[in-house]
Amino acid sequence: MFDSRHIRTFHEVVRAGSYSGAARALGYTQPAITQQMKALERSVGTPLFIRSGRRMRLTEAGEALSRHAGAILDTMATAERQMSSLTSLRAGRVRLCAFPSAGATLVPEALARLAADHPGVRVELQESEPPDSLGRVMRGECDIALAFTYPGLHEQVPEELVEIPLLEDQLTVLLPARHPMAWRRAVRLGELTGERWIAGCLRCRTNFLHECAELGFAPDIVFTTDDILVVQSLVAKGLGIAMMPGLVLSFLVHEKVAGRALDPASRRQVSAYVLREHLDIPATALVLDELRAVAANRVGC
Repeated sequence: MFDSRHIRTFHEVVRAGSYSGAARALGYTQPAITQQMKALERSVGTPLFIRSGRRMRLTEAGEALSRHAGAILDTMATAERQMSSLTSLRAGRVRLCAFPSAGATLVPEALARLAADHPGVRVELQESEPPDSLGRVMRGECDIALAFTYPGLHEQVPEELVEIPLLEDQLTVLLPARHPMAWRRAVRLGELTGERWIAGCLRCRTNFLHECAELGFAPDIVFTTDDILVVQSLVAKGLGIAMMPGLVLSFLVHEKVAGRALDPASRRQVSAYVLREHLDIPATALVLDELRAVAANRVGC
């Protein structure tokens, strides 16, 4: 209904008490001020000023608009400052949802880089495994989801989401340090058929069972936990072994646990997922850039 330029000019006319005074203050010609006020009166549907000789006074509608004009301009100025802060990355909020091993590796590195260059951008971290994390993006509960997929499972991704590949994460087997195969650089899954196993989240467990079935055996799963520290502690005590993501190797905390690659190699794809519209939000795009950079450095290691 209102043109912000007209409101600004109206406010100055009221303050100056005349069209000529507003024209001098704003650097306009007097006819330009007159045209803007006529346009504003057409917009509101009623006169705003009444001339009395050389003087000009406000109508009832003009008085009402005058009471709000200052607040309207203040609100617009505040909005402009906030928009400027968001687009120039002096401020912004991004809700990031990550699975545990990414939350312990990729995310801290990316956020540290972000904090150094853009301290006003706030990232709120949630923990969730896929596919629930993708559902959170779809429901508007987070802006970016870090998730993984396994090539043999043909998992469906909602069409509304854009996938941004980050890295391929090679799977590893966690063994007690004194395990007979711990001295090897890599182990074959088929050689571990008689072991007691520790399984992780539903998607990882499904892939693990699929790979074992491809080799013709059903693993003896004695423990199931999503807690990576619990997995390491169980392995360290010799209570089982586990097929885990390679990202875990960067934060092994038990010297009695050895991580060995699988032969032949088995990998999962780690990606970021975001609604297409969010790619144009500066703070979201910046977080994605930092995640890409950190992932690229890991691939190069």
